[in-house]
Amino acid sequence: MRSAPGEVRIESMPDAAIVELTDAVVRVVQAALCGTDLWGYRGDGNHIPPGPRAGHEFIGVVEETGREVGAVRAGTLVLAPFRWSDGTCHACVSGLPSSCPNGGMWGGDHDGGQGEAVRVPHADHTLVALPLDTEDERLPAVLTLADVMATGQHAVNRARVRPGARVAVVGDGAVGLCAALAARHAGAEHVTLPGRHDRRLALGARFGADTTLNRQDAAAFAQLKEQRITVVLECAGTQPAVDAAVELVADGGTVVLAGAPHARLPEATQVLLRNLTITGALAPARADPAPARRRADRPPGSVRGVRPHRRPRRGASRLPAHGRPIRAQGTGPDLIHRPPARRAAGAAQSGPPRHRRPCPDQPPRGAP
Repeated sequence: MRSAPGEVRIESMPDAAIVELTDAVVRVVQAALCGTDLWGYRGDGNHIPPGPRAGHEFIGVVEETGREVGAVRAGTLVLAPFRWSDGTCHACVSGLPSSCPNGGMWGGDHDGGQGEAVRVPHADHTLVALPLDTEDERLPAVLTLADVMATGQHAVNRARVRPGARVAVVGDGAVGLCAALAARHAGAEHVTLPGRHDRRLALGARFGADTTLNRQDAAAFAQLKEQRITVVLECAGTQPAVDAAVELVADGGTVVLAGAPHARLPEATQVLLRNLTITGALAPARADPAPARRRADRPPGSVRGVRPHRRPRRGASRLPAHGRPIRAQGTGPDLIHRPPARRAAGAAQSGPPRHRRPCPDQPPRGAP
């Protein structure tokens, strides 16, 4: 738990327990640290006060379920997206579970993913079952799908990045690096990563960025502004990052806000006169399908033919050593894509066409 700026304490809290029939209790086996956790730790952002619990990205084993939970059971290894959702509201049915009015985020007054166990509301529509065990070396890569890889991919989706696009990613944290990776795989002609940390920028080059530069280099940043960049993915949320994104984007271009916002937007007059599109990207991690999974399936360095090297150290996650595909089971829109079942030769195809989801309001095939 965060107790004060610069202080983190470990304290005993009430055990996670079933409250509603749709709940599950998950024992945490791996958790990630998010940039938003650091806002409260640094004392930045008055609207994020020190809270009793922290952590919203985790993988765990189901310990107990309510009587109405059917998608997972005790002993199932699961991934928890950074927000829970009920799976039935208009936002969830529309593919935006992150906007669910009955949803919420781990931590704060709720159990946090950096604790020993978490009560998961709406377990059937939140948790994603993983066909892995707790010792699988790919778990750190899968864990990125709970937030950062899903957010980077969603930012690219919101910008509608297509082959030939010129993309800049502002922010060299985990979300920014994943956004650069996703933009490269979307076919962007050129990906530029302006950041503030040289070691992260070097990693960004391995992730697929064609050009990296330190934003503190005023001359280099001024030259970058002269290029016609049609898409800027803002992945930090700070005022300098938002300002840099608006400065970099060409008139008629798109700025996607993917970082947790702690900044003011440009005035409406500038948006109007420059014909800018500014959009948000709170990732529907439970719904975003195959693209994010494919990013986590392969080693980061494989984007440019560079194999990642391992640096195992105490308390640090290891990069995946290979790209074996990961599949998951579950109900509702799956975060991890399920391939279509293979048909026998000559068999008639039934149900909706492959790669297309039926409309939620469409009656089952053959129904009166």
